[in-house]
Amino acid sequence: MTPAAPPATAWNPRLALLVAATFFMEFLDGTALATAMPAIGNEFGVAPADVNVAMTSYLVTVAMGIPFSAWLAERFGPRRVFSAAIAVFTLASLACALSPTLGALTAFRAVQGFGGAMMVPVGTLVVLRGTPKDELLKATAFLVWPGLLAPVLAPLVGGALTQYLSWHWIFLVNLPLGAAALVAALRLVPRGGGDPSRRLDWPGLAFTTAGVAAVVVGLELLGHAGELLWGGAALAAGIAALAAAVAWMRRADSPLFDFSVLGVRTFRATQTGGFAYRLTISSVPFMLPLMLQDGFGWDPVRAGFMVAAVFVGNIGIKPATTPLIRRLGFKPVLVGAAAASAVTFALCALATPAWPDALLFAVLVASGVFRSIGFSAYMTVQYADVAPDRMPSANAISNTLVQLAHALGVAVGALLIRFAAQAMGDVAGAAAADPAAPYRVAFAAIAVIMLLSVADSAFLPRHAGTEVSGRR
Repeated sequence: MTPAAPPATAWNPRLALLVAATFFMEFLDGTALATAMPAIGNEFGVAPADVNVAMTSYLVTVAMGIPFSAWLAERFGPRRVFSAAIAVFTLASLACALSPTLGALTAFRAVQGFGGAMMVPVGTLVVLRGTPKDELLKATAFLVWPGLLAPVLAPLVGGALTQYLSWHWIFLVNLPLGAAALVAALRLVPRGGGDPSRRLDWPGLAFTTAGVAAVVVGLELLGHAGELLWGGAALAAGIAALAAAVAWMRRADSPLFDFSVLGVRTFRATQTGGFAYRLTISSVPFMLPLMLQDGFGWDPVRAGFMVAAVFVGNIGIKPATTPLIRRLGFKPVLVGAAAASAVTFALCALATPAWPDALLFAVLVASGVFRSIGFSAYMTVQYADVAPDRMPSANAISNTLVQLAHALGVAVGALLIRFAAQAMGDVAGAAAADPAAPYRVAFAAIAVIMLLSVADSAFLPRHAGTEVSGRR
Protein backbone atom coordinates (compact mmCIF):
# COMPACT_ATOMS: atom_id res chain seq x y z
CA MET A 1 0.00 0.00 0.00
CA THR A 2 1.44 3.36 -1.04
CA PRO A 3 1.44 5.92 1.75
CA ALA A 4 -0.34 9.22 1.41
CA ALA A 5 1.63 12.36 0.67
CA PRO A 6 1.41 16.09 0.95
CA PRO A 7 -0.89 17.51 -1.71
CA ALA A 8 0.48 18.30 -5.15
CA THR A 9 1.09 21.91 -6.05
CA ALA A 10 1.65 23.63 -9.37
CA TRP A 11 5.24 24.06 -10.54
CA ASN A 12 6.42 27.02 -8.48
CA PRO A 13 10.00 28.26 -9.01
CA ARG A 14 9.86 30.45 -5.88
CA LEU A 15 8.94 27.47 -3.73
CA ALA A 16 11.77 25.47 -5.36
CA LEU A 17 14.19 28.27 -4.55
CA LEU A 18 13.01 28.30 -0.93
CA VAL A 19 13.71 24.58 -0.60
CA ALA A 20 17.07 25.18 -2.29
CA ALA A 21 17.79 27.86 0.32
CA THR A 22 17.34 25.28 3.06
CA PHE A 23 19.82 23.08 1.17
CA PHE A 24 22.14 26.09 1.18
CA MET A 25 21.84 26.46 4.95
CA GLU A 26 22.58 22.77 5.56
CA PHE A 27 25.53 22.57 3.16
CA LEU A 28 27.04 25.81 4.46
CA ASP A 29 26.87 24.53 8.01
CA GLY A 30 28.25 21.05 7.35
CA THR A 31 31.04 21.98 4.94
CA ALA A 32 32.28 24.90 7.03
CA LEU A 33 32.33 22.64 10.09
CA ALA A 34 34.69 20.25 8.29
CA THR A 35 37.15 23.11 7.77
CA ALA A 36 36.97 24.03 11.47
CA MET A 37 37.54 20.53 12.88
CA PRO A 38 41.19 21.07 13.88
CA ALA A 39 40.24 24.26 15.76
CA ILE A 40 37.31 22.55 17.48
CA GLY A 41 39.50 19.59 18.41
CA ASN A 42 42.13 21.91 19.83
CA GLU A 43 39.57 23.76 21.98
CA PHE A 44 38.01 20.56 23.32
CA GLY A 45 41.33 18.71 23.70
CA VAL A 46 40.65 15.88 21.19
CA ALA A 47 42.17 14.75 17.89
CA PRO A 48 40.75 16.57 14.84
CA ALA A 49 39.43 13.32 13.32
CA ASP A 50 37.47 12.67 16.53
CA VAL A 51 35.35 15.77 15.88
CA ASN A 52 33.69 13.80 13.09
CA VAL A 53 31.35 12.44 15.77
CA ALA A 54 29.60 15.84 15.71
CA MET A 55 29.19 15.59 11.93
CA THR A 56 28.11 11.96 12.08
CA SER A 57 25.52 12.59 14.82
CA TYR A 58 23.83 15.15 12.59
CA LEU A 59 23.74 12.90 9.54
CA VAL A 60 22.57 9.86 11.51
CA THR A 61 19.73 11.83 13.10
CA VAL A 62 18.68 13.07 9.67
CA ALA A 63 18.63 9.52 8.28
CA MET A 64 16.72 8.29 11.32
CA GLY A 65 14.28 11.20 11.29
CA ILE A 66 13.30 11.27 7.60
CA PRO A 67 10.74 8.40 7.84
CA PHE A 68 9.19 10.03 10.91
CA SER A 69 9.15 13.46 9.26
CA ALA A 70 7.34 12.02 6.22
CA TRP A 71 4.59 10.79 8.55
CA LEU A 72 4.50 14.15 10.35
CA ALA A 73 3.96 15.92 7.01
CA GLU A 74 1.14 13.55 6.13
CA ARG A 75 -0.41 13.89 9.58
CA PHE A 76 -0.12 17.65 10.17
CA GLY A 77 0.48 19.05 6.67
CA PRO A 78 3.72 20.10 4.95
CA ARG A 79 3.44 23.80 5.82
CA ARG A 80 3.42 23.22 9.58
CA VAL A 81 6.18 20.62 9.48
CA PHE A 82 8.43 22.54 7.08
CA SER A 83 8.12 25.76 9.11
CA ALA A 84 8.70 23.96 12.41
CA ALA A 85 11.76 22.27 10.93
CA ILE A 86 13.36 25.59 9.97
CA ALA A 87 12.75 26.89 13.50
CA VAL A 88 14.27 23.78 15.11
CA PHE A 89 17.33 23.89 12.84
CA THR A 90 17.91 27.58 13.52
CA LEU A 91 17.55 27.36 17.32
CA ALA A 92 19.77 24.26 17.42
CA SER A 93 22.42 26.25 15.51
CA LEU A 94 22.45 28.79 18.32
CA ALA A 95 22.81 25.99 20.87
CA CYS A 96 25.74 24.53 18.89
CA ALA A 97 27.51 27.88 18.97
CA LEU A 98 27.15 27.97 22.76
CA SER A 99 28.33 24.37 23.33
CA PRO A 100 30.93 24.09 26.11
CA THR A 101 32.10 20.53 25.27
CA LEU A 102 32.34 18.16 22.31
CA GLY A 103 29.58 16.07 23.89
CA ALA A 104 27.25 19.06 24.02
CA LEU A 105 28.11 20.01 20.44
CA THR A 106 27.37 16.46 19.33
CA ALA A 107 24.00 16.48 21.13
CA PHE A 108 22.91 19.80 19.66
CA ARG A 109 24.06 18.72 16.21
CA ALA A 110 21.70 15.76 16.63
CA VAL A 111 18.84 18.19 17.32
CA GLN A 112 19.88 20.11 14.22
CA GLY A 113 19.70 16.82 12.35
CA PHE A 114 16.10 16.29 13.36
CA GLY A 115 15.30 19.74 11.99
CA GLY A 116 17.11 18.85 8.76
CA ALA A 117 15.17 15.59 8.52
CA MET A 118 11.91 17.52 8.53
CA MET A 119 13.12 20.43 6.41
CA VAL A 120 14.62 19.40 3.07
CA PRO A 121 12.77 16.11 2.30
CA VAL A 122 9.33 17.59 2.96
CA GLY A 123 10.11 20.67 0.87
CA THR A 124 11.53 18.55 -1.94
CA LEU A 125 8.43 16.36 -2.05
CA VAL A 126 6.12 19.38 -2.24
CA VAL A 127 8.10 20.67 -5.25
CA LEU A 128 8.49 17.37 -7.12
CA ARG A 129 4.90 16.18 -6.79
CA GLY A 130 3.71 19.25 -8.71
CA THR A 131 6.33 18.92 -11.46
CA PRO A 132 5.57 17.15 -14.78
CA LYS A 133 8.22 14.75 -16.10
CA ASP A 134 9.35 17.06 -18.90
CA GLU A 135 10.02 19.80 -16.33
CA LEU A 136 11.93 17.55 -13.91
CA LEU A 137 15.39 18.57 -15.15
CA LYS A 138 14.46 22.22 -14.70
CA ALA A 139 13.04 21.62 -11.22
CA THR A 140 16.16 19.70 -10.23
CA ALA A 141 18.34 22.56 -11.47
CA PHE A 142 16.40 24.97 -9.25
CA LEU A 143 16.90 22.68 -6.26
CA VAL A 144 20.59 22.01 -6.88
CA TRP A 145 21.96 25.38 -7.99
CA PRO A 146 21.76 27.38 -4.73
CA GLY A 147 22.73 24.33 -2.70
CA LEU A 148 25.99 24.17 -4.63
CA LEU A 149 26.82 27.78 -3.81
CA ALA A 150 27.18 26.98 -0.10
CA PRO A 151 30.04 24.48 -0.59
CA VAL A 152 31.86 27.05 -2.74
CA LEU A 153 31.62 29.67 -0.01
CA ALA A 154 31.83 27.41 3.04
CA PRO A 155 35.54 26.44 2.98
CA LEU A 156 36.59 30.07 2.59
CA VAL A 157 34.00 31.39 5.04
CA GLY A 158 34.68 28.58 7.51
CA GLY A 159 38.42 29.06 7.31
CA ALA A 160 38.18 32.84 7.69
CA LEU A 161 35.68 32.69 10.58
CA THR A 162 37.75 30.04 12.37
CA GLN A 163 41.06 31.85 11.93
CA TYR A 164 39.97 35.44 12.54
CA LEU A 165 36.97 35.02 14.88
CA SER A 166 36.15 31.52 16.16
CA TRP A 167 34.46 28.32 15.00
CA HIS A 168 31.28 29.35 16.89
CA TRP A 169 30.44 31.79 14.09
CA ILE A 170 29.95 28.89 11.68
CA PHE A 171 26.67 28.21 13.49
CA LEU A 172 25.76 31.81 14.24
CA VAL A 173 25.49 32.67 10.52
CA ASN A 174 22.50 30.32 10.35
CA LEU A 175 20.40 32.64 12.53
CA PRO A 176 19.58 35.32 9.91
CA LEU A 177 19.31 32.70 7.16
CA GLY A 178 16.87 30.64 9.21
CA ALA A 179 14.75 33.66 10.12
CA ALA A 180 14.42 34.67 6.46
CA ALA A 181 13.58 31.10 5.39
CA LEU A 182 10.88 30.82 8.06
CA VAL A 183 9.14 34.00 6.87
CA ALA A 184 9.28 32.78 3.25
CA ALA A 185 7.92 29.33 4.19
CA LEU A 186 4.89 30.81 5.93
CA ARG A 187 4.11 32.76 2.75
CA LEU A 188 4.90 30.20 0.03
CA VAL A 189 4.05 26.72 1.30
CA PRO A 190 0.34 25.93 0.80
CA ARG A 191 -1.87 25.40 3.84
CA GLY A 192 -3.65 22.15 4.63
CA GLY A 193 -2.87 18.65 3.42
CA GLY A 194 -2.89 17.00 6.84
CA ASP A 195 -4.63 13.68 7.44
CA PRO A 196 -5.51 13.18 11.15
CA SER A 197 -6.26 9.50 10.50
CA ARG A 198 -2.79 8.75 9.14
CA ARG A 199 -1.18 5.99 11.23
CA LEU A 200 2.52 5.51 11.87
CA ASP A 201 4.22 2.16 11.29
CA TRP A 202 5.87 2.03 14.72
CA PRO A 203 7.64 -1.35 14.30
CA GLY A 204 9.02 -0.31 10.92
CA LEU A 205 10.20 3.01 12.34
CA ALA A 206 11.80 1.36 15.38
CA PHE A 207 13.68 -1.26 13.33
CA THR A 208 14.84 1.33 10.78
CA THR A 209 16.07 3.97 13.22
CA ALA A 210 17.78 1.38 15.45
CA GLY A 211 19.47 -0.20 12.44
CA VAL A 212 20.74 3.07 10.99
CA ALA A 213 22.10 4.23 14.34
CA ALA A 214 23.79 0.91 15.12
CA VAL A 215 25.50 0.68 11.72
CA VAL A 216 27.05 4.14 11.99
CA VAL A 217 28.00 3.71 15.66
CA GLY A 218 29.58 0.37 14.79
CA LEU A 219 31.73 1.94 12.09
CA GLU A 220 32.71 4.72 14.50
CA LEU A 221 33.78 2.21 17.18
CA LEU A 222 35.76 0.12 14.70
CA GLY A 223 38.07 3.07 14.22
CA HIS A 224 39.11 3.14 17.89
CA ALA A 225 41.78 0.87 19.33
CA GLY A 226 40.34 -1.66 21.77
CA GLU A 227 36.77 -1.23 20.50
CA LEU A 228 36.79 -3.80 17.68
CA LEU A 229 34.53 -6.23 19.55
CA TRP A 230 31.92 -3.61 20.41
CA GLY A 231 32.13 -2.08 16.96
CA GLY A 232 31.60 -5.43 15.27
CA ALA A 233 28.69 -6.23 17.57
CA ALA A 234 27.01 -2.88 16.88
CA LEU A 235 27.51 -3.27 13.13
CA ALA A 236 26.04 -6.79 13.17
CA ALA A 237 23.09 -5.63 15.29
CA GLY A 238 22.44 -2.75 12.88
CA ILE A 239 22.42 -5.01 9.83
CA ALA A 240 20.08 -7.42 11.63
CA ALA A 241 17.71 -4.58 12.59
CA LEU A 242 17.61 -3.28 9.01
CA ALA A 243 16.90 -6.78 7.71
CA ALA A 244 14.07 -7.06 10.24
CA ALA A 245 12.73 -3.69 9.08
CA VAL A 246 12.61 -4.86 5.46
CA ALA A 247 10.94 -8.15 6.43
CA TRP A 248 8.32 -6.37 8.54
CA MET A 249 7.49 -3.70 5.94
CA ARG A 250 7.11 -6.22 3.14
CA ARG A 251 4.08 -7.73 4.93
CA ALA A 252 2.70 -4.71 6.83
CA ASP A 253 -0.67 -3.22 5.78
CA SER A 254 0.57 0.38 6.04
CA PRO A 255 4.37 0.11 5.81
CA LEU A 256 6.78 2.90 6.56
CA PHE A 257 8.31 2.31 3.09
CA ASP A 258 6.69 0.73 0.04
CA PHE A 259 9.60 -1.31 -1.32
CA SER A 260 7.77 -2.20 -4.53
CA VAL A 261 9.07 1.10 -5.95
CA LEU A 262 12.53 -0.52 -6.06
CA GLY A 263 11.21 -2.52 -9.01
CA VAL A 264 11.73 0.64 -11.09
CA ARG A 265 15.21 0.11 -12.57
CA THR A 266 16.31 3.75 -12.68
CA PHE A 267 15.16 4.35 -9.12
CA ARG A 268 16.89 1.18 -7.89
CA ALA A 269 20.15 2.23 -9.55
CA THR A 270 20.10 5.44 -7.53
CA GLN A 271 19.85 3.44 -4.33
CA THR A 272 22.63 0.95 -5.21
CA GLY A 273 25.35 2.50 -7.37
CA GLY A 274 24.13 5.93 -6.31
CA PHE A 275 24.64 4.96 -2.67
CA ALA A 276 28.30 4.10 -3.32
CA TYR A 277 28.67 7.34 -5.30
CA ARG A 278 27.26 9.54 -2.55
CA LEU A 279 29.21 7.74 0.17
CA THR A 280 32.53 8.43 -1.53
CA ILE A 281 31.88 12.04 -2.53
CA SER A 282 30.60 12.74 1.00
CA SER A 283 33.87 11.57 2.51
CA VAL A 284 35.96 14.06 0.49
CA PRO A 285 34.90 17.31 2.25
CA PHE A 286 35.69 15.55 5.54
CA MET A 287 39.06 14.04 4.56
CA LEU A 288 40.50 16.81 2.39
CA PRO A 289 40.68 19.63 5.00
CA LEU A 290 42.23 17.19 7.46
CA MET A 291 44.89 16.06 4.97
CA LEU A 292 45.79 19.66 4.08
CA GLN A 293 45.94 20.89 7.69
CA ASP A 294 46.99 17.80 9.62
CA GLY A 295 49.06 16.14 6.89
CA PHE A 296 50.49 19.08 4.93
CA GLY A 297 50.63 21.55 7.85
CA TRP A 298 48.57 24.26 6.14
CA ASP A 299 46.62 26.95 8.01
CA PRO A 300 42.76 26.95 7.87
CA VAL A 301 42.48 29.78 5.33
CA ARG A 302 44.90 28.20 2.84
CA ALA A 303 43.23 24.81 3.30
CA GLY A 304 39.77 26.37 2.94
CA PHE A 305 40.81 28.09 -0.29
CA MET A 306 42.05 24.78 -1.72
CA VAL A 307 38.95 22.83 -0.64
CA ALA A 308 36.84 25.49 -2.36
CA ALA A 309 38.33 24.28 -5.66
CA VAL A 310 36.09 21.20 -5.49
CA PHE A 311 33.02 23.37 -5.27
CA VAL A 312 34.25 25.81 -7.91
CA GLY A 313 34.16 22.80 -10.23
CA ASN A 314 30.64 22.06 -8.98
CA ILE A 315 29.36 25.48 -9.93
CA GLY A 316 31.41 25.93 -13.10
CA ILE A 317 30.01 22.85 -14.83
CA LYS A 318 26.41 23.31 -13.69
CA PRO A 319 25.17 25.26 -16.77
CA ALA A 320 26.46 22.43 -18.99
CA THR A 321 25.00 19.56 -16.95
CA THR A 322 21.46 19.62 -18.35
CA PRO A 323 22.57 19.94 -22.02
CA LEU A 324 25.09 17.13 -21.41
CA ILE A 325 22.37 14.81 -20.08
CA ARG A 326 20.02 15.71 -22.94
CA ARG A 327 22.74 15.03 -25.53
CA LEU A 328 24.29 11.84 -24.14
CA GLY A 329 21.58 10.34 -21.94
CA PHE A 330 21.79 9.28 -18.31
CA LYS A 331 23.76 6.03 -18.65
CA PRO A 332 26.93 7.44 -20.32
CA VAL A 333 26.87 10.46 -18.01
CA LEU A 334 26.63 8.35 -14.84
CA VAL A 335 29.34 5.89 -15.93
CA GLY A 336 31.69 8.65 -17.05
CA ALA A 337 31.20 10.84 -13.97
CA ALA A 338 31.86 7.98 -11.55
CA ALA A 339 34.92 6.70 -13.44
CA ALA A 340 36.44 10.18 -13.70
CA SER A 341 35.74 10.84 -10.01
CA ALA A 342 37.64 7.66 -9.11
CA VAL A 343 40.63 8.95 -11.11
CA THR A 344 40.63 12.29 -9.27
CA PHE A 345 40.54 10.49 -5.91
CA ALA A 346 43.53 8.39 -6.99
CA LEU A 347 45.37 11.61 -7.90
CA CYS A 348 44.61 13.01 -4.44
CA ALA A 349 46.21 9.86 -3.02
CA LEU A 350 49.40 10.79 -4.88
CA ALA A 351 49.44 14.44 -3.74
CA THR A 352 52.30 15.74 -1.58
CA PRO A 353 53.13 19.13 -0.01
CA ALA A 354 55.70 19.53 -2.79
CA TRP A 355 53.00 19.71 -5.46
CA PRO A 356 52.43 23.22 -6.86
CA ASP A 357 49.22 24.72 -5.52
CA ALA A 358 47.99 25.23 -9.08
CA LEU A 359 48.29 21.51 -9.86
CA LEU A 360 46.39 20.40 -6.77
CA PHE A 361 43.79 23.12 -7.38
CA ALA A 362 43.26 21.84 -10.96
CA VAL A 363 42.80 18.24 -9.74
CA LEU A 364 40.23 19.36 -7.18
CA VAL A 365 38.36 21.50 -9.71
CA ALA A 366 38.13 18.44 -11.97
CA SER A 367 36.91 16.39 -9.01
CA GLY A 368 34.21 18.97 -8.40
CA VAL A 369 33.16 18.95 -12.05
CA PHE A 370 32.54 15.20 -12.12
CA ARG A 371 31.02 15.26 -8.64
CA SER A 372 28.46 17.82 -9.81
CA ILE A 373 27.62 15.98 -13.04
CA GLY A 374 27.09 12.67 -11.27
CA PHE A 375 25.15 14.18 -8.39
CA SER A 376 22.76 16.05 -10.73
CA ALA A 377 22.26 13.00 -12.95
CA TYR A 378 21.47 10.71 -10.03
CA MET A 379 19.14 13.25 -8.42
CA THR A 380 17.14 13.61 -11.65
CA VAL A 381 17.06 10.06 -12.98
CA GLN A 382 15.87 8.55 -9.69
CA TYR A 383 12.33 9.87 -10.23
CA ALA A 384 12.34 9.65 -14.04
CA ASP A 385 10.20 6.50 -14.21
CA VAL A 386 8.39 6.73 -10.85
CA ALA A 387 4.62 7.21 -11.10
CA PRO A 388 3.18 10.20 -9.17
CA ASP A 389 1.24 7.99 -6.75
CA ARG A 390 4.47 6.20 -5.76
CA MET A 391 6.45 9.42 -5.30
CA PRO A 392 5.98 9.62 -1.49
CA SER A 393 7.51 6.17 -0.93
CA ALA A 394 10.28 6.85 -3.45
CA ASN A 395 11.08 10.18 -1.80
CA ALA A 396 11.17 8.69 1.72
CA ILE A 397 13.41 5.77 0.69
CA SER A 398 15.72 7.98 -1.37
CA ASN A 399 16.16 10.67 1.26
CA THR A 400 16.81 8.12 3.99
CA LEU A 401 19.50 6.37 1.94
CA VAL A 402 21.00 9.68 0.80
CA GLN A 403 21.46 10.81 4.39
CA LEU A 404 22.73 7.38 5.44
CA ALA A 405 25.29 7.52 2.60
CA HIS A 406 26.41 10.96 3.80
CA ALA A 407 26.70 9.72 7.37
CA LEU A 408 28.62 6.62 6.31
CA GLY A 409 30.84 8.75 4.08
CA VAL A 410 32.09 10.65 7.12
CA ALA A 411 32.28 7.50 9.26
CA VAL A 412 34.06 5.45 6.58
CA GLY A 413 36.47 8.30 5.88
CA ALA A 414 37.41 8.55 9.55
CA LEU A 415 37.66 4.77 9.80
CA LEU A 416 40.02 4.52 6.82
CA ILE A 417 42.25 7.30 8.19
CA ARG A 418 42.46 5.66 11.62
CA PHE A 419 43.13 2.17 10.28
CA ALA A 420 45.86 3.50 7.99
CA ALA A 421 47.44 5.53 10.81
CA GLN A 422 47.38 2.53 13.15
CA ALA A 423 48.87 0.22 10.52
CA MET A 424 51.64 2.68 9.67
CA GLY A 425 52.32 3.32 13.34
CA ASP A 426 53.26 -0.34 13.59
CA VAL A 427 55.72 -0.05 10.69
CA ALA A 428 58.74 1.82 12.04
CA GLY A 429 56.82 5.06 12.62
CA ALA A 430 55.87 5.54 8.96
CA ALA A 431 52.88 7.70 9.87
CA ALA A 432 55.05 9.98 12.00
CA ALA A 433 57.60 10.36 9.19
CA ASP A 434 54.87 11.29 6.70
CA PRO A 435 51.77 12.70 8.45
CA ALA A 436 49.83 12.77 5.18
CA ALA A 437 50.33 9.05 4.45
CA PRO A 438 47.15 7.81 6.21
CA TYR A 439 45.10 10.30 4.22
CA ARG A 440 46.62 9.10 0.95
CA VAL A 441 45.66 5.53 1.79
CA ALA A 442 42.11 6.68 2.57
CA PHE A 443 41.80 8.50 -0.77
CA ALA A 444 43.05 5.41 -2.62
CA ALA A 445 40.43 3.31 -0.82
CA ILE A 446 37.51 5.58 -1.74
CA ALA A 447 38.69 5.55 -5.36
CA VAL A 448 38.18 1.78 -5.31
CA ILE A 449 34.76 2.13 -3.67
CA MET A 450 33.69 4.53 -6.41
CA LEU A 451 34.23 1.77 -8.97
CA LEU A 452 31.13 0.04 -7.53
CA SER A 453 29.08 2.94 -8.89
CA VAL A 454 30.74 2.60 -12.29
CA ALA A 455 29.88 -1.11 -12.44
CA ASP A 456 26.26 -0.59 -11.39
CA SER A 457 25.60 2.21 -13.89
CA ALA A 458 27.14 0.16 -16.69
CA PHE A 459 24.18 -2.25 -16.42
CA LEU A 460 21.52 0.44 -16.88
CA PRO A 461 19.50 0.12 -20.11
CA ARG A 462 20.51 2.53 -22.87
CA HIS A 463 17.10 4.23 -22.82
CA ALA A 464 17.10 4.87 -19.04
CA GLY A 465 15.30 8.11 -18.15
CA THR A 466 14.57 9.21 -21.74
CA GLU A 467 11.20 10.72 -20.74
CA VAL A 468 13.13 13.21 -18.58
CA SER A 469 16.30 13.68 -20.65
CA GLY A 470 14.38 14.04 -23.93
CA ARG A 471 17.01 11.95 -25.74
CA ARG A 472 15.78 9.30 -28.17
